[in-house]
Amino acid sequence: MRFSLIPRNYLFYDLFEESARKLVTAADSLTDLFEHFENVEMKTNHLKELEHEADTVTHELYRQTNLTFVTPLDREDIAALAQRMDDVMDFMEGAATAVRIYGIEQPTPVARRLADLIRLQCLQIERAVSALRHPRQLKQVLEQLREINRLENEADTLFLNASADLFRGEMSSVEIIKWRDIYDQLEQATDSAEHVAHVLEGIVLKHG
Repeated sequence: MRFSLIPRNYLFYDLFEESARKLVTAADSLTDLFEHFENVEMKTNHLKELEHEADTVTHELYRQTNLTFVTPLDREDIAALAQRMDDVMDFMEGAATAVRIYGIEQPTPVARRLADLIRLQCLQIERAVSALRHPRQLKQVLEQLREINRLENEADTLFLNASADLFRGEMSSVEIIKWRDIYDQLEQATDSAEHVAHVLEGIVLKHG
C-alpha cells in the first residue's frame, strides 16, 4: 500500500459533498415515492441504485483515509461522518424496500411527513458538509445542525404518536406490523441524520 504525504484535502471534501448530494437525491426520491404513489417498483429500484452508489463513495472515503498519510480531518471523524451518512441512506432505502415487499397499497400521511422531515434534514446536511472545506465558515454550520436536531425531535414525536395510533385504529395485525416497520425505518433515518449532526458538531469544535 502506498501512502501519500501530501494532504488530499480537496478529494476528501469532494467525496463528502458527493455523498451529501446523493442523500438529497435519495430523500427527494423517497418523498416522491410517498407523495406520488405510482411506479413503485421503478422508484424503489432507483433508491436501491442510489444506495449502491453511496456505498461506493463511502468505501472510497475509507480507502483514501488508508492511503493518505496526512488527512484534512481526524481519521476517526472521517470514518464516523462517512458511516453516519451511509446509515441515513441505508434506512431510506430500507423504508422504500419495505413498501415494495409488503405490497403497500397507499401511503399514510405519517409516512409522507416522516419522508419530508428526512428530506429537510438531508438538505441541511448538504449545506453543512459543503462548509467543511472552508474553515472560516465552520461555525456557521451550527445553525444547520440545530435545525437537523429540531427536525429529529419532530420526527420522534410523530413516530411515537403514530405508533400508538396504529393500535387504536382498525388495521389488521399484519398491517400494523408492516407500518410499524416502515415507520421505524423512516424514524431511524432521522436519528441517523442527527448522528451526522453530532459528528459535524465535533468537527466544528475541533477546527472552527
